[in-house]
Amino acid sequence: MYRSLVARLIAGILFLVGCWIAYIQKQIGPAPQLTLRQIKDNLYEIEGHGGNVGVYVTGEGVILVDDMYEQDFAAINSKVRSLTPLPVKYVLSTHHHADHSGGNTRFLPVAEILSTENARANIAGNPVNAPPGPFTRVYELGQRLFLPPRPWRSHIRLLPARVVFTQEAAVFLGGNEVRAYSFGRGHTNGDAVIYFPALRTLHAGDLMENDMPYIDYKSGGSVVEWVKTLDKAMQLDFETVIPGHGPVTDKAGLLAYRNTVEKLYTRAAELIRAGRSQEEVGKAMIAEFHWDPTGPQMTLSLPGMMAELK
Repeated sequence: MYRSLVARLIAGILFLVGCWIAYIQKQIGPAPQLTLRQIKDNLYEIEGHGGNVGVYVTGEGVILVDDMYEQDFAAINSKVRSLTPLPVKYVLSTHHHADHSGGNTRFLPVAEILSTENARANIAGNPVNAPPGPFTRVYELGQRLFLPPRPWRSHIRLLPARVVFTQEAAVFLGGNEVRAYSFGRGHTNGDAVIYFPALRTLHAGDLMENDMPYIDYKSGGSVVEWVKTLDKAMQLDFETVIPGHGPVTDKAGLLAYRNTVEKLYTRAAELIRAGRSQEEVGKAMIAEFHWDPTGPQMTLSLPGMMAELK
């Protein structure tokens, strides 16, 4: 009798879980398809699910800039194999968010990953990324099934880079040089820009993303420092810019983005120092800068801006 009751209870739970998973998957839909575009000779970009991935093909292997989410590993490799049979040798990370570094969990066994020291610390310091306990995998599975991936989800498990730098680093492969620079805080405290000197191209990571910056204050981001960081990046000799999200642009496009960040900072500081409430500042950001009322800028950046700019 007891065993029969337990069996029925387990069967009922499994049935309800199955129904809920099917419902969630229907709401989320399939993962977006990845698109491969050529930027320069031997330099490509993969757009789609997460942050824009840079793909540099050399005669000795491939250098990636960022690696999207973990679940994009196979699709990214498929795109790379359409260009060359050679393997990915290096992944240069622009920052630690899961839509840019989630693939570390799959790439670390086969490639060397390089990031800023702070980006590594942001991953290694998150308790979620500690060695898994007996129930961790079950918890992660539930989280992945019931919540669509977002870069700011604290439950997404990441692995940090093994090689780090504080200001500047370079990778040489197949006679080609790629440089990584850390110019300061902005989107996070661990942002890097990746520079292809021979191609005069810059991958800006989320120091340039779509139309409006998202300042991750929990990870040491700063709207005040963002402009200064971009000013330093602008000193490099480049003509083409791959942003963290959004279409490829040029140096003038990055300058326009830098000016938008400065305008946002100036306006927010004006309102905050005039004694406006967080709600009032938020309404101004929605009206003047077209912030999404339920997006990460409103829910995550605004409280930090209120504290930084007071």
